[in-house]
Amino acid sequence: MLSIIPIPISEEIRADHDLSKSILSSIKSCGLTIEEFDILIVAQKIISKSESRLVDMESIVPSDRALELSKVHEKDPRLIQLILNESKKIVRLTNKHIIVQTKQGFICANAGIDQSNVSKDPRFVLMLPENPDRSARKLREDIFEITKKNVSVIISDTFGRPFRNGQTNVAIGISGINPIKSYIGTPDQNGRVLKVTEIAIADEIASAAELVMGKTLQVPVAIVRGYDYEFVKSDIEKKIEISILIRNENDDLFVK
Repeated sequence: MLSIIPIPISEEIRADHDLSKSILSSIKSCGLTIEEFDILIVAQKIISKSESRLVDMESIVPSDRALELSKVHEKDPRLIQLILNESKKIVRLTNKHIIVQTKQGFICANAGIDQSNVSKDPRFVLMLPENPDRSARKLREDIFEITKKNVSVIISDTFGRPFRNGQTNVAIGISGINPIKSYIGTPDQNGRVLKVTEIAIADEIASAAELVMGKTLQVPVAIVRGYDYEFVKSDIEKKIEISILIRNENDDLFVK
């Protein structure tokens, strides 16, 4: 049976916080223990907070480019400067939206920089982890050291989608799990061989977990238990990384 279990964390996560201990303590407080091959879905916010990715906008001096863009876009030029700092390029710009390609390769609004549920002080914003795969791998390894249980970790964040209203959670960092399940070469129920079907299971798991995590529930972690997936012990050796889910720009019909 597939289960999605919410794990509330009441304590405030700060820079250099030991997330593995906090998560395991919270799991214990729920009357649970980690089981072999559990999948932990962890909200990006607590990863970023623990990695000192909180920025005081008072410390940011906008460049001429940021000031120029602020004449078009309805955002604080200091925030625009942070977006530029975290981006490879601007994909779309309107008076209300800045869609960019982040340094990590994601296409998203505002380079993933967030102001909601970040701090009581509105001056502070939160940036994405510099290397979400590395963050996921460290958390997985730390949990294994403590529990001796093999788990997988998915770091999730909320993204919009082309041609669809509403946002959904997607995977931005992975460790221990192949993010795509390929059906290429297998027959469908009528015997026809599938040629292109590949399911982004890491995104599907992240999205499903959001149903119990929410945005206002203080539930930054969920356990997905009972899902049969391909466990990967060595991400680096098997070259398992979030970039597998990012379509090459040359193959994307919507950017041409």
